[in-house]
Amino acid sequence: MPDLPYRSALFVPASKPRALEKARGLPCDALLFDLEDAVAPEAKADARAALAAALGAGGFGRRARIVRINAPATPWGAQDLEAAARLDCDGVLVPKVGGPADLDAARCGRPLWAMIETARGVIEAPAICRHPDLAGVVVGPNDLARELGARETPDRMPLWHALQAVLLAARAAGIVALDGVCNAIDDPERLAAECRQGRDMGYDGKSLIHPGQIAAANAAFAPSAAEIDLARRQIAAHEAALAEGQGVAVVEGRIVEALHVETARATLRRARAIAEREAS
Repeated sequence: MPDLPYRSALFVPASKPRALEKARGLPCDALLFDLEDAVAPEAKADARAALAAALGAGGFGRRARIVRINAPATPWGAQDLEAAARLDCDGVLVPKVGGPADLDAARCGRPLWAMIETARGVIEAPAICRHPDLAGVVVGPNDLARELGARETPDRMPLWHALQAVLLAARAAGIVALDGVCNAIDDPERLAAECRQGRDMGYDGKSLIHPGQIAAANAAFAPSAAEIDLARRQIAAHEAALAEGQGVAVVEGRIVEALHVETARATLRRARAIAEREAS
């Protein structure tokens, strides 16, 4: 898979031809084509065929194309996996992963992604994230909250530990981590707050349920102009300090050491990747 940003990852129901067509022109970084929750049981086969045709036709640009299958143990899982092995996609998203064995059962020759949306999945997140086929994780807050019996609150505090636990496991394994969806599609302030919260925690991006949420996620998970400017000045100041035989520089009254330069370079790489994605 190319080195792409993952600021915004939109769920697209594979059973809706209009949604599949519209997805080609959306400014999100990743498309999560859904064969699971968004598709009624009687429409599974038709959705699978429609998705194969849409992906075969192409036109999705440099967006990551990830297919959420039905769990392998369901009546539709085996056929989804058989189809996924032939689909022109970048990865397969496995729902309700509770441990590495669930990923073993989903191996199909494609990079795997794991939905972590159960209590067991959160507890087993370190082992899940170490799976050799895993490229990323996506938090599923709705199923997790239901299983925990948690109330939905604007600050998401009932899920705070789970959000941190999944992120820690993903970072330890060096894989992509996507924050969960925001259900409030008519509340831009809440969406913006969730995006800021996820970015402040360290998530790479956010999964989305409506195209109207893309702009907020793209803005929140991209380096700001001020962050880019600071990163450049930190790198320049540190290089100047090294040239003078010093290991530490000072920018805006704050110490700049090698670890800060590493973060600054990562910020600039992310900004370049986003610029390339938006130019494609």
